[in-house]
Amino acid sequence: MSCVNMVHISPWAATEALFAGSSRLLCAGHPLILYGPYFEDDVEPASSNVAFDQSLRGRNPEWGIREVSQLDAVAQRHGLEKTARYEMPANNLTLVFRRR
Repeated sequence: MSCVNMVHISPWAATEALFAGSSRLLCAGHPLILYGPYFEDDVEPASSNVAFDQSLRGRNPEWGIREVSQLDAVAQRHGLEKTARYEMPANNLTLVFRRR
């Protein structure tokens, strides 16, 4: 299952629902693949991502670039774990979570 450019342009509840639904629908070992901009602990964010985050939050306070650590936590609660992280163009990441 893949989800492209949704997590930052939706309320946090939508991300929680994405992980909850993936936990119910995916067979063990199958991936949930996320693509988009994310902030990471101990990684200086690109100025373009900071500006994009501010723009998103200005349009809707429930939107915004999410912290990877937030995604890891919600994944854990729903029986998924991050198994891969890939740097992509334009300061984006591909994150792969798998159902345990």
